[in-house]
Amino acid sequence: MTEEVQKHSVHTLVFRSLKRTHDMFVADQAKPVAIDDESHKIKMAVKLKADYGPVLHMPVLKENKERVQHMPGGIPTSKDTLSKKPSEAGVQTVALALPPSQARQEASRTAASVAEIHRHYGGERSQAGTMALLEGGGTRNALTRRGPTMPKPQWHPPWKLFRVISGHLGWVRSLAVEPGNQWFVTGSADRTIKIWDLASGKLKLSLTGHISTVRGVAVSTRSPYLFSCGEDKQVKCWDLEYNKVIRHYHGHLSAVYDLDLHPTIDVLVTCSRDASARVWDIRTKANVHTLTGHTNTVATVRCQAAEPQVITGSHDSTIRLWDLIAGKTRATLTNHKKSVRTLVMHPRQYTFASGSADNIKQWMFPDGNFIQNLSGHNAIINTLAVNSDGVLVSGADNGTIHMWDWRTGYNFQRIHAAVQPGSLDSESGIFACVFDHSESRLITAEADKTIKVYKEDDSATEDSHPVNWKPEILKRKRF
Repeated sequence: MTEEVQKHSVHTLVFRSLKRTHDMFVADQAKPVAIDDESHKIKMAVKLKADYGPVLHMPVLKENKERVQHMPGGIPTSKDTLSKKPSEAGVQTVALALPPSQARQEASRTAASVAEIHRHYGGERSQAGTMALLEGGGTRNALTRRGPTMPKPQWHPPWKLFRVISGHLGWVRSLAVEPGNQWFVTGSADRTIKIWDLASGKLKLSLTGHISTVRGVAVSTRSPYLFSCGEDKQVKCWDLEYNKVIRHYHGHLSAVYDLDLHPTIDVLVTCSRDASARVWDIRTKANVHTLTGHTNTVATVRCQAAEPQVITGSHDSTIRLWDLIAGKTRATLTNHKKSVRTLVMHPRQYTFASGSADNIKQWMFPDGNFIQNLSGHNAIINTLAVNSDGVLVSGADNGTIHMWDWRTGYNFQRIHAAVQPGSLDSESGIFACVFDHSESRLITAEADKTIKVYKEDDSATEDSHPVNWKPEILKRKRF
């Protein structure tokens, strides 16, 4: 009896074909294409004619030669001019019948413009260092070519541990701060949800109802509701006036890993190990959309008022931007090589970041254009948070927290807080982190069953903690 051939979906077969093609040509992917001299000549000729056609019939001033006499025989034609390669012809400039000072200015300006085009389009790629510009009657000034410079990162004061809060009996997996900034809520592997006073760190309330790890919590800004989800496949809505569950959202087929509330409409989005995200109407409990397309666990979901309104990250190493109205994917970002476990959106800019074991990547909305990589946090990144000041925080499985300057990607601080006494060294993972609404406190949820609160060091100055800035650190890797 012959074995049955395993049937694969078209998506899987296409993906495998792409992977084979990638592996076949991976050795050549970073090599620049060789420049063809003939093509380059044609390209530069077209460029010169397009930009300088009106002045190509004028007399030219050649290097180390006297001004050409204004005679019919001494005027080069546009054909002659275009046939010369820029690096061979020297820098061309216009010699007009103007007063010497004005002629000198015109000559310098035209020469500089031509040189800029040559440099930008690779015409002088073989000449490293300097370019000669003509000034007046043939004197030369050397203009040094500078390499590309990166902006210096903004100085941020360092963060220090301010408070350690104990109370959970299991890993603390999720965090959310309420809109009034009076308290915050945590969900844990001990199956409970706890509400803590933000100012004092004291326990205000414990909520029980989940029968497995609570993986996500969110507090509504539009109603007195708290939403939670967990590995028991349940999504619950809690009424904080009565501290009771008032709604259940049934539909996920496996553990629910994250949830987020839409900021302007009464919609809840959850994501699950069943490789789908679901959009729920909060009031009617109706499953408005089931967002399918990921091929593995969907680990994180974020909502915003602008398009795209829903963004998901998955263990299939892709990020999807969704059209909320149609319930379909509008873009798929495939740059990551490993599972995408966390997403965060900048509070002021139209950008977002994604965290994975290979890199933190920054993207531009609405199409997900890649901005830059933030490399160096060599661990499985579980959580990201960013504030209005441009401080990006990444928390990892090994208990390390890295602070980054959002604009430049400079890693200005690294923290590895000691684990709670009695915990194993392996229990030092950071599962969630969030800034409070004043952005003066950073709260982290950790594997040692504690919640840690960090604040900026008020006594720090730029003189005492300078930015150890090195341009080579800030070179943006684009892949």
